[in-house]
Amino acid sequence: MGEDIEHSAYTEADFARFRERLREETALLARWFGEGRFAHGPPVAGFELEAWLVDREHRPAPVNEDFLARLDSPLASPELARFNIELNSTPRPLRDHALSALHQELVQTWEHCRRTAAELEADVCAIGILPTVTDDDLTLANMSDRARYRALNRQVRHLRRGRPLVFDIAGVEHLRVVHRDVMLESAATSFQIHLQLAPDAAVAAFNTAMVLSGPMVALAANSPFLFGRDLWDETRIPLFEQAVATGGFRGAAFGPIRRVTFGSGYVRESLMECFRENLEHYPVMLPERFDEPPGALRHLRLHNGTIWRWNRPLIGFDDDGTPHLRLEHRVVPAGPSLPDTIANAAFFYGALASLAAADPPLTESIPFGTARDNFYQGARLGLRAPLTWAGRRWPSARELLREVLLPAARDGLARLGVSPSDAREYLDIVHERLETGVNGAVWQRAWVARHGRDMAALTAAYMERQRSGEPVSRWTV
Repeated sequence: MGEDIEHSAYTEADFARFRERLREETALLARWFGEGRFAHGPPVAGFELEAWLVDREHRPAPVNEDFLARLDSPLASPELARFNIELNSTPRPLRDHALSALHQELVQTWEHCRRTAAELEADVCAIGILPTVTDDDLTLANMSDRARYRALNRQVRHLRRGRPLVFDIAGVEHLRVVHRDVMLESAATSFQIHLQLAPDAAVAAFNTAMVLSGPMVALAANSPFLFGRDLWDETRIPLFEQAVATGGFRGAAFGPIRRVTFGSGYVRESLMECFRENLEHYPVMLPERFDEPPGALRHLRLHNGTIWRWNRPLIGFDDDGTPHLRLEHRVVPAGPSLPDTIANAAFFYGALASLAAADPPLTESIPFGTARDNFYQGARLGLRAPLTWAGRRWPSARELLREVLLPAARDGLARLGVSPSDAREYLDIVHERLETGVNGAVWQRAWVARHGRDMAALTAAYMERQRSGEPVSRWTV
């Protein structure tokens, strides 16, 4: 959810001032794009992993304030609910042994989290949707104590003109829930993959990330159950889209422009198109007052943080103050294991590096509408999803991944200069997942088919196997 803010209630003057600063900073950013002001260094990799705190009964444990105070780590921060946390990586140039270094750091952070949680008679779990979470857990009483979240909830309700949020998800089974706040969003936790982009490669990389979103969500799906119902393989996708269901200005408030969105089309000339769209199509949600100069882009970056594209462009700054461009790939859920987590990142980085260099670009053979349809098909059906790729209809995402995209990922990691041992270690995990046909969603359903729909027992079995450190393709049921 990004940085905290100081206020949770605003006046019309606050909105007017923020809009003025947003227009000024958007114009400045456009000049930077025109002048080529962005850092041109090698690709830099990083991630954010959202996780659950769970109690001894494997239910959500709303103790993140005490947990984070005890943990005392700059890599950890609260999320929307008191039972969620976010763990960050240290960004690293994407070459040599970057993947194993990211893995090692994550293991160390995770073990620190487990030891700290144990002091509170709790544990940590990385999973897209915790099977034991109930609608009764998702109340304002369990919202983290940060002004940003209170303001977000207030503004979503304002933009919806008081209308309740209606969650209607039809999958294997059907779920319909009415909610009056944004807390259902906290039922969905993700693994957000970051990549710093060279300016001349940013358009191809961003568009390719959208093309890859369908296969990626199918490969990594890990969220089949919500409130005991069997829904999509990656139920997190429709859940999050409906949790912040607000649209654009005035008459479009309930129309096709959505704040959680796959996007409105491929980028044509530069990522500036996304920031211009932010200004022109999305009402200000959090009009915080910042006193920094326009070059800090504080208003622009905060506004961008309240528009949740599944592939989101970010503006950051190097240590010397030079602005840089980043891609945030948001389609992947948390879990199932830490090796699976890094394997998902390795696959994405490799496939992106290879496919973004395609000539002609993939966007010429995969229209935007096809990429979008693939994304929702992959989220709904996982590895079983039929996907269209470059004019060919593949009977399943599993076949497309195995025959086309995994070889591309191997090629891409070699192009990036990632060590052969790292590439082999993590892409072999993906290979094994595709050979067995078992990702997190498949394993959870297989466990329920054998043992019954006991969500606490499912969560206990899942966490036991997660602690083993084995990839999900090797988990027993």
